[in-house]
Amino acid sequence: MKPILIGTFSPGIWRIPGLAHLLAMPCRKLARRRAIPPEITAIAVWGCRPSAAAAVARARQAGLNVIRLEDGFIRSPGPAAQGYPPLSLVIDDDGIYYDASRPSALEKLIQDSPGNAALSAQAQEAMRLIVEGDLAKYNHAPPFDGTPAARAVLVVDQTLGDVSVTFGNASAATFRLMLDIARAENPDAEIWVKTHPDVLHGKKRGYLCDLPRHAGVRLITQDASPQSLLRYVERVYTVTSQYGFEALMAGKPVVCFGQPWYAGWGLTDDRHPAAQSLAARRGNATLLALVSAAYLRYARYLNPQTNQPGTLFDVLEYLALRRRRQLALRGTLWAPGLTLWKRSILKPFLATAGNHLRFSRRALPADACVVWGTAGEARWQAVARAHGMDVWRMEDGFLRSVGLGSDLHTPLSLVLDKRGIYYDATRQSDLEVALNAVRLTSAQAARAERLRQRIVESGVSKYNAGDAWRLPVAAWGRRILLVPGQVSNDASLRGGTQHIQTVTALLRAVRARNPQAYIVFKPHPDVVAGNRAGEPDSKDALRWADCLATGADIADVLEQVDEVHTLTSLTGFEALLRGKTVFCYGMPFYAGWGLTQDEYACPRRARQLSLHELIHSTLIDYPFYLHPARKTPMSVEEAVAILSASPARHRALTARRNVLRHLVNKARNLFHAFF
Repeated sequence: MKPILIGTFSPGIWRIPGLAHLLAMPCRKLARRRAIPPEITAIAVWGCRPSAAAAVARARQAGLNVIRLEDGFIRSPGPAAQGYPPLSLVIDDDGIYYDASRPSALEKLIQDSPGNAALSAQAQEAMRLIVEGDLAKYNHAPPFDGTPAARAVLVVDQTLGDVSVTFGNASAATFRLMLDIARAENPDAEIWVKTHPDVLHGKKRGYLCDLPRHAGVRLITQDASPQSLLRYVERVYTVTSQYGFEALMAGKPVVCFGQPWYAGWGLTDDRHPAAQSLAARRGNATLLALVSAAYLRYARYLNPQTNQPGTLFDVLEYLALRRRRQLALRGTLWAPGLTLWKRSILKPFLATAGNHLRFSRRALPADACVVWGTAGEARWQAVARAHGMDVWRMEDGFLRSVGLGSDLHTPLSLVLDKRGIYYDATRQSDLEVALNAVRLTSAQAARAERLRQRIVESGVSKYNAGDAWRLPVAAWGRRILLVPGQVSNDASLRGGTQHIQTVTALLRAVRARNPQAYIVFKPHPDVVAGNRAGEPDSKDALRWADCLATGADIADVLEQVDEVHTLTSLTGFEALLRGKTVFCYGMPFYAGWGLTQDEYACPRRARQLSLHELIHSTLIDYPFYLHPARKTPMSVEEAVAILSASPARHRALTARRNVLRHLVNKARNLFHAFF
């Protein structure tokens, strides 16, 4: 059998990044004025556009199959016109999904009930991610922020010349009829006419953009994300727009006046004159079958993190990460009073295509003032408030780097909190609000458990620094307690402690309450490195502790102890991941939820959490992770993989003392920030 080799005359197709991975077949660019080489087995064209006609004719003349390509239903962060390449393509050797005149490969996949049933759980999860994550074909538009109506129905406009209108057996008259019927059927509702984004940007014209003024008809001219707009309407009227299928996923009744790929299956109210004949050809199918066939089987994906063949879930996760960051950082942001080092760290995390970032010390008009932790808040809050700005706090994430921040190692993660900050228990934080509200699906709980296992198995921690450590023989047979040190000016001590406020007082209390236990004291790595002040010193610590784990890898220590006794250290959270009993003498973010033994309560923390809920909210939902080379959002799993694979991980403690490395790190990061 002749090997498959696709040829294309289209420069646009040939320029698609990752084309070979999306096709999963070799492809060759063909010259228009030369004969088709004999080894070519099929010709690829772009959909049913007029520009494809000549290539189709040549393929037919040569007796070759035609493969039609189109953007997938989940395409990219933004439109092609803004330079975003596709992350998915559909590949059809029968027709194309929007051509209702004949069965396409998608139509046949929808009719394959056993194949779709096998993927129903994935289809259900994909649909949940799309609807709850406010994702769509393009993902640049902000959520709808217009004035809601008591009752509203949506009429979806499309662009003049949209091939899906022509091949969906509709015309300009269809749009006018649709609007008239929508008004007649919903006399008590406001009719929202959704203008196409290309019309809003002046690139194309729509079918309904020149409609006369009617009472009760509102043009929706905001370029809003589909799912956010659909939450405000009761019903959707469409000709052939993909908006109709997005409405089905959102649980809205959909009326079709054309013949799109999702009509004729018993899921839509079909008003086209030939609706019965299309339904007879297609049969009945469930919504999950359509999602399975269209999104999981018909489309092919490029993993945007690796540029290798990927899955729908690779793309959805990437788009969700980008969208979450983009929406969180909208507007003009003023980040004053930062060192050049801190600027170099924050700039890749804060700067997006949709915002303006300013670092000047002088207050400039802005939507928010971004500061570093509570110290930055104390310094700049009055100025920000005087200029009408909200104050947002940033801090290192919980999986930070290989090496200490005080040695200028670039973080992989930061947190942004618009209410407070996670370590300040005197007030609400975004993390605390999320923990009070979290309800995980089974898939989310499973992801949290996989993440926990990966962290424990790889020995990953916040700084991933330290040497191997072995418990002294004298501890054998005794209950082993770890007391982690903290730096003296740790802001979490000020905002998260009451009657026991110092590590020295903590050690004394732990010994008094546990006279027979073997106590291990681990000084904070920043104190060991000489970068921060801390107490007690080694001599004083041994008045209450049995041994010191100075310079030890915290993951090694945690594996060998029974309990952790802490004020507010992150070590307590890392111990929970490893199934250890944790006693909190302060109120860190992970205390007060029923997972720790607490010295006192926080009335705001009113729920009993599972460990999976704590993990998902704290490590997956709360931080931003940024790839160190690509400077693009990444998942927590990729961050763990990077941290666990770093050859420097077990050399970090020695490297901290190297002053030259300290200066090199600083110079390198400043260079990346400004050049």
